[in-house]
Amino acid sequence: MKLYISGKPYRHKSAFRVLLIFIAYLVSLTPTSAFSEIDSLSHPDKKRLKTLIISETAGYAATLTGLSAAWYSEKASGFRFFNDNNEWLQIDKLGHFYTDYNLCRVNQRAFLWTGLDHKKATLYAGLSGLLFMTTIEVLDGTQPEYGFSWGDMTANILGPGMFVGQEILWGESRIQPKWSFHPTEYAALSPNQLGRSWNEQWLKDYNGQTYWFSANIAKFLRKDTGFPKWLNVAVGYGIQNMVDADPAKSIARGYTPYRQYYLALDLNLQHFKTRSRLLNTLLFLADQIKIPAPTLEYNSKSGFSFHSLYF
Repeated sequence: MKLYISGKPYRHKSAFRVLLIFIAYLVSLTPTSAFSEIDSLSHPDKKRLKTLIISETAGYAATLTGLSAAWYSEKASGFRFFNDNNEWLQIDKLGHFYTDYNLCRVNQRAFLWTGLDHKKATLYAGLSGLLFMTTIEVLDGTQPEYGFSWGDMTANILGPGMFVGQEILWGESRIQPKWSFHPTEYAALSPNQLGRSWNEQWLKDYNGQTYWFSANIAKFLRKDTGFPKWLNVAVGYGIQNMVDADPAKSIARGYTPYRQYYLALDLNLQHFKTRSRLLNTLLFLADQIKIPAPTLEYNSKSGFSFHSLYF
C-alpha cells in the first residue's frame, strides 16, 4: 500500500501494519486446528507438531512475501536506523507490544495443541514471536523509506517478555493486553495517515485506539474473598488531537496533542467455557479486545471525566 502526502510517497511505519501481520498469522494457523480445545497428551504428537511447523513456516513465508510486495517498494539498500520514538505520542509502540504479546499467546496455544508441556510451549511461543517480528524489523532496516527502529524493537521484546514472564511465574496470564477502537473526526482531516474509510481507520487512526492492560483481580486475591473470577479491572492509554505522526506538525495545524489515561471494568472472557469448541475459540480470540464499559478518564487538557460507555 503506497500512500501520498503532498504528492510524495508516504510510508506509514506503524503498528497498523503489525496488526495486519497478526491477522494474517491467525489465518495461517487455522488449518492446524490449534485453536481447538487443548487435549491432554502424555507426549508430543509428531504429526501435529509437523502440521504446525508446516503451517507456521508457510504463514511466515507468505507474510514476508506479502510485505515485500505491498510495503517495500524500493530495492534493499544499506542498513539504516530510523528514530520514530517521538511519533504518535508513543502509542504505536503499545501497538507493537500488544500484537507481539498476542502472537505469543496464540503460538503457545498452538504448541500446547501438539502435546508439548507448558514450559516448552511457552518458551517456544516467546522465541517464535520474537523471531518473527525481529525479522520484519531487520527488513525495515534495509529499506530507504523505513529503517530499523530501536523503539519498535524494544516493544517487540517487551511483548513476548511479559507473556513468558507471566506464564513462567504464575503458570497463566493474569494481565491481558487488550485493544479497543472508536471512529474519530480526525481521520477526515488527515485521511492519508489516519484512513479514508472505517476499514482503514480502525488500523491507522491512533486517536480512536486505546490500549489496555486488563487484570484478573481474583487471581491476586485469596479464594475466600469471593471476588468474581469473570471480572477484570483495566487501565488504558490513548491519545487525542494527532493529525500527523509528528506532534509539532499537529500543533502547526492548530491541534495540540495530549495523552489520555483510563480506568474501567472488563470481562475475563476465558472464564466462560461452553460445550462448543468453536465458541470457546471465539472467546479466546475475543479476549484480546476490551469490551465497552463505564470508564473514568484523566487527561492533561481537561482533567477527570466519566464515560457511561467507552470503547
